[in-house]
Amino acid sequence: MEGQTIVHEGILGPGRLDRALSEALPDLSRARIQALLVDNALLIDGQPVHDAASKKFEGRAFRLNVPAPRPDKAQAQDIALDIVFEDAHLIIVNKPAGLVVHPAAGHADGTLVNALLHHCKGRLSGIGGVERPGIVHRIDRDTSGLLVVAKTDKAHEGLAKLFAAHDIERRYLAVVQGKPAPPAGKIATQIGRSQHDRKKMAVLPDGRGKHAVTHFRTLEQFKNCALVECRLETGRTHQVRVHMAHIGHPLIGDATYNNRQKAFKFGPNQSYFVRQALHAVSLGFIHPITGEKLDFESSLPGDIQELLMSLSL
Repeated sequence: MEGQTIVHEGILGPGRLDRALSEALPDLSRARIQALLVDNALLIDGQPVHDAASKKFEGRAFRLNVPAPRPDKAQAQDIALDIVFEDAHLIIVNKPAGLVVHPAAGHADGTLVNALLHHCKGRLSGIGGVERPGIVHRIDRDTSGLLVVAKTDKAHEGLAKLFAAHDIERRYLAVVQGKPAPPAGKIATQIGRSQHDRKKMAVLPDGRGKHAVTHFRTLEQFKNCALVECRLETGRTHQVRVHMAHIGHPLIGDATYNNRQKAFKFGPNQSYFVRQALHAVSLGFIHPITGEKLDFESSLPGDIQELLMSLSL
């Protein structure tokens, strides 16, 4: 039945869990299996298992619940875009806060991808699949700022290589709780999926996550918070948010990583900032097709400007 979850059951062979599953279920790629593990789809002895590299389950019975793929690709929708640059190969957009980058559970449409399909008349790279055409990297729904999207497969492959080699210059501005001391520094950790909340990322012990490096610099201090510039060497999920929280300075408005958010109010109406105060302010790279050096900057959006103005009073 269309949309029905497909249940796979069997006995695990030797070796890594993801490899054993891919051998038992040859129609599923290891990448797909790893994603399913993150989503609690694998049960062994009735308990969810997430560690794709574990080798301790040989001979054990498993149950893997695989959601049936949605048959329809993302549809073009006439949604306004703030386009910073565009040529035949790629497009740079200034994404507003609140706009999801691509369709996913809970966000079937109304995304940046839907808007791009309309604007580009469907001419986007197909490497990202039917739900993520052209998407090379993402920024969170409630983060604003610059994003590059591939219009051709060749541009997509070239941009992916630049990201893999850390040859994309990315700079974020964040308003954080407290005043970092020292005011500048380098944060280098392992970041991976939290073992306590699978919807969150966390700093993990060595060997348990992916290498993540953020350089931060305080630009301005206020009574109980600061405006900080963050430059990324790597691009892990929620990297700036996790790293700043890790050093004791979570982002204002970050309901996921700022446990002290409800203690902070601003402005004459003493209201809460309703999203993480994070903006992707600059993006720079060598054009993967033309070889031209491209640099783009985006002004802070009105809500963060209003926040900073209120803090300076």
